[in-house]
Amino acid sequence: MAENIALTEAVYYILLSLTKPNHGYGIMQNVSKLSGGRVNLAAGTLYGAITTMLERGWITALPDAENSRKKEYLITPKGKIMIENELARLRELIKSGEEVMGV
Repeated sequence: MAENIALTEAVYYILLSLTKPNHGYGIMQNVSKLSGGRVNLAAGTLYGAITTMLERGWITALPDAENSRKKEYLITPKGKIMIENELARLRELIKSGEEVMGV
């Protein structure tokens, strides 16, 4: 069963970036693109998050491609559940906010 926790923006965007195989620099570029340049990950932040997500089983490291120095990662079914849970949580926040604010 997946944890029922709120994701940080960085983790959310990293998981979205791994719906297709991707490597560190590619993840950093995609996170910036998805967030409209608002979220820019430093290497330490990215690799710390990757380590945590690997430990939690949200992503997996793909076997090294021959002659490639770039390690690629991919979201797991558990990671996809985490995104789905986060989307539901965000929808609830928006609905509550709109109801209270009358918008």
